[in-house]
Amino acid sequence: MMVFVNDLAGIKGLPWWNYHIPPGEQGLTYVAVVFPAFLFIVGMAIPLAIEKRMSKGDSILKILYHIIIRSLSLVILGLLIMNGRDMDPASTGISYTAWNVLMFTGVILLWNNYPKTNKRSENIFRILKWSGLLILIALLFIYRREVDDEILWLDKKNWSILGAIGWAYLSVCILFLILKGKFRLLVISLILLVALNVISKAEWVDFIRYIPRIIWPVGSGSLASITMAGLLLSMIFIKNDIASSLNSKITWGVGYAIILFLAGWLLLPFGLAKIGSTPSYTLFSSAICILLFMIMYMVVDVRGHYRWASFLKPAGSNPLLTYILPDIYYAILGLAHANIINPEGWPGVFRALVFSLFILGVSALMTRFKIRLQL
Repeated sequence: MMVFVNDLAGIKGLPWWNYHIPPGEQGLTYVAVVFPAFLFIVGMAIPLAIEKRMSKGDSILKILYHIIIRSLSLVILGLLIMNGRDMDPASTGISYTAWNVLMFTGVILLWNNYPKTNKRSENIFRILKWSGLLILIALLFIYRREVDDEILWLDKKNWSILGAIGWAYLSVCILFLILKGKFRLLVISLILLVALNVISKAEWVDFIRYIPRIIWPVGSGSLASITMAGLLLSMIFIKNDIASSLNSKITWGVGYAIILFLAGWLLLPFGLAKIGSTPSYTLFSSAICILLFMIMYMVVDVRGHYRWASFLKPAGSNPLLTYILPDIYYAILGLAHANIINPEGWPGVFRALVFSLFILGVSALMTRFKIRLQL
């Protein structure tokens, strides 16, 4: 879905609800819920992933180390992709297309999840990983961008979606570990995160925005709230001591969504917009994600109708590669000096849909050939 809406953004002549609400205006469209859905899914996976590592005997310190490395890797990858779009060829000494193609080559070499076979293969894979790291270091060393006739290095705050996911993931994982996975304490933490979002939006405490993310990864609390909302829903559906039967799980889920909708409605005076991450946007998006999950749960897990979604399996098992594939595709087109044609109106929607299916197909093919990104 993220691939589709990102491609849709470049198409003109569509009804307003196919785009993000412009800055300064209020409202919520379906395209603005796609990114929160990513965060929500990340949150749902957190208790499962941490408990799996604990069952293997991993210490808290080892789990925390893994969380920090994964979070920072997402931030670094986001910085590479976003800064790559602003690269100045003249001052960098390499073409825009060549820099980005080399960057994605380094990313795949470094973060590919190589299969464990024999010692010789492992040595080769180790060389490939180091090669990817050296490529990225070299590209960062020569990187330059131009802003108002001034030559600068990386914009260290331009980490976009991947970086935002990394910071939210780090925040919620740390909270889960500190609170030892206790449901009631995690509910209180969600309330406090939403309160922080309100305080930040109202600018009652202004200094929060100036704290470096490496020190305060929670930020304004909005994205961490959505991630925590997903974590709590996951616990409702996997912890039998919270809800043991199907009916009780559904009751909990519906009640949870209603509470978030009501809270979002009460906080509407603070605005409803993705840009600025208002509290109502945070809560409405989380509630929508809860309802969508419950529909999918009933269709797939309860009714057993899962074959219709089999074409989405490669994207689900290799989401990071699927997400960056459009950028790789356009970088390769630039290398070939090919022109990109974006038809307007509904033909453009059809083109975006076909392109999304193409990306899914490429992701499936690369997954089959053991190219699977894992941070």
